[in-house]
Amino acid sequence: MEERPQWDPEAWGSAEGRPAPRAARTGPSLSSVLNELPSAATLRYRGPGVLPWGAEEGEDEEAWRSMQTSPDASHQELPEPGPSRELPWPMQARRAHRQRLARDRVAQGAGSTGAQWTRLIRRSKEKVREGLRSLQPWAWTLKKIGGQFGAGTESYFSLLRFLLLLNVLASVLTACMVLLPTWLEGTPPGPPAPNASSPCGSYNPGSHGLVTFATELFNLLSGEGFLEWSPLFYGFYPPRPHLTITYLCAAFAIGLLYLLLILHRSVSGLKQTLLAESEALTRYSHRVFSAWDFGLSGEVHVRLRQRLILYELQVELEEARVRRKAAVRTLGQQARLWSVRLLLNLVVLALLGAAFYGIYWATKAPVTLQDKPLIQRTPVLKLMVDYLPSIFISGVNFVLPPVFKLIAPLEGYTRTRQIVFILLRTVSLRLVSLPVLLISLWSQITCGDDAWCKTCGYNYKELPCWETRLGQEMYKLLLFDLLTSLAVILLIQFPRKLLCGLCPGALGRFARTQEFQVPDEVLGLIYAQTVVWVGSFFCPLLPLLNTVKFLLLFYLKKITLFSTCSPASRTFRASTVNFFFPLVLLLGLAISAVPVLYSIFLIPPSKLCGPFRGQSSIWVAIPESICKLPQTAQNFLFFLGTQAFAVPLLLISSILMAYTVALANSYGRLISELKRQIQTEAQNKVFLAQRAVALSSVNRAL
Repeated sequence: MEERPQWDPEAWGSAEGRPAPRAARTGPSLSSVLNELPSAATLRYRGPGVLPWGAEEGEDEEAWRSMQTSPDASHQELPEPGPSRELPWPMQARRAHRQRLARDRVAQGAGSTGAQWTRLIRRSKEKVREGLRSLQPWAWTLKKIGGQFGAGTESYFSLLRFLLLLNVLASVLTACMVLLPTWLEGTPPGPPAPNASSPCGSYNPGSHGLVTFATELFNLLSGEGFLEWSPLFYGFYPPRPHLTITYLCAAFAIGLLYLLLILHRSVSGLKQTLLAESEALTRYSHRVFSAWDFGLSGEVHVRLRQRLILYELQVELEEARVRRKAAVRTLGQQARLWSVRLLLNLVVLALLGAAFYGIYWATKAPVTLQDKPLIQRTPVLKLMVDYLPSIFISGVNFVLPPVFKLIAPLEGYTRTRQIVFILLRTVSLRLVSLPVLLISLWSQITCGDDAWCKTCGYNYKELPCWETRLGQEMYKLLLFDLLTSLAVILLIQFPRKLLCGLCPGALGRFARTQEFQVPDEVLGLIYAQTVVWVGSFFCPLLPLLNTVKFLLLFYLKKITLFSTCSPASRTFRASTVNFFFPLVLLLGLAISAVPVLYSIFLIPPSKLCGPFRGQSSIWVAIPESICKLPQTAQNFLFFLGTQAFAVPLLLISSILMAYTVALANSYGRLISELKRQIQTEAQNKVFLAQRAVALSSVNRAL
């Protein structure tokens, strides 16, 4: 057995840590060895009072004594540094700096009033943040889900809770800014009476005469009949001056609130993603040595944390295996792989194009189908024709995502990148289907270049209240999405679990325990929320309905998860999820803003319903209300829309943005310098270990 090299302190100096006399040294001197260190050129990182390597012994001892007797003498000619823990100095220099600051504070009293207020405000913020964190609902449920099914599944329920909060806030704002002003100014009037002299036709919502229970049920599902003239839809609200302003301001306030909260969540997720994706932390040592929470108490919490770390290590090992396989591919294998990827992407584009054309056809078909006598006599067929766009969209969203999931593994990407591609394709399918539906509806509303349509600016014959029609379409999409989710849970997932448990043979293996598909479920949430954003202007109570839907969905998905689902065999990194899902949510918000703004600024409002009836456009109510204000307020508000205000605002914003970018670049350079210092210190250790082994070998030879 080979003898391990022994450390010889005489080769470096005396045992007390001081340099040995020159005559007693053998081999190279300590100063010459230390001058060869890679860190010899990094003196500025070592703080004050530290002499260069290789200084003379007398100078070294004198500097040592001066540092021991007067630790703050070396700081006199230096500018005031920051806090001790942020300084790249040795522990002894930091301790001296901290003691000097303590003496200065004692000499000046207990500190300035500003510092005390700063500490008080900081502690108050921390307490408020902890209080808000303790008030978050379902915190223990999310922790249990994350420990048993992975961080990806936990992210779905966390996003569901976040969307539930958004809908609650939107419902509160709608109640305060739309519902209350409607009834505070008196009882809203009923439907408009038929008027033969009206150039824009007549509008007679609601059911007339005796109505059967089946008809009432169909009206409840389609938003027609008694629901059409109710606070649920736009056409119910009367044209009162104050209501028009609050109705429009509520839409902008809710949109701004959505934007700020989603941006806040995206930024917090971006920090986690950058930290996880960067190489500042090693992939495995960070999770092995730093991921444990030593404040855990109880066997259940410990097991949950262990499972969470296990899932994260599974993801890293799986992606490392795929990267190793990709590194050894030959040129021919890479060419064949890129050809396969190109072919698969062409297939995906063809599927998406066919789906969008089908949605466009399904939106136009009910106009001709509803005129047929058979459909008019059969309420069930009439309901199916009304729901034809919703049925087609839900069918496409149900069929194509599994196809995308089968295509993704064939492209040879890592698991995380496969998830990203599946999400992008499913996002394109779900979110673009709504603009296709709205484009088809707009073609019916504006009716092209027909001369009779220019009288009122819209198709008043088929759509006398087109805003309510848009609200009804979004209402049906929301309701059908909920019914589809309930049907999948009750008719597919639970029977499949029972079949898996009762049939241990081949049939049971065929109906194996299902896994919770995070990408599909998350994009289903984002699609449902985008539908609400599009329709909330035309159906003001849609956020309230979505709140009830998400609350019901949370408990149903939780029961389904623990009773019918097993932990995922292939997990993915949660940091990517925490950033990508809010980014897709922002994309959905941007897509939903386009039809709403187009309707507000360009399409004339209906002449027979809604708070903006009789106006040339919905936005006209804002300038008319401003003109009723005092002259000073008018001048100020109109000044905000002039170039004299916009140009300085743009300049100031550009300066602030440039300053922020420069500050971020300076922080990036500092981080790079600190990383290089860490690498240099690692090289020092390797160098010193090699020299110690070499000198020990020389001493044994002598």
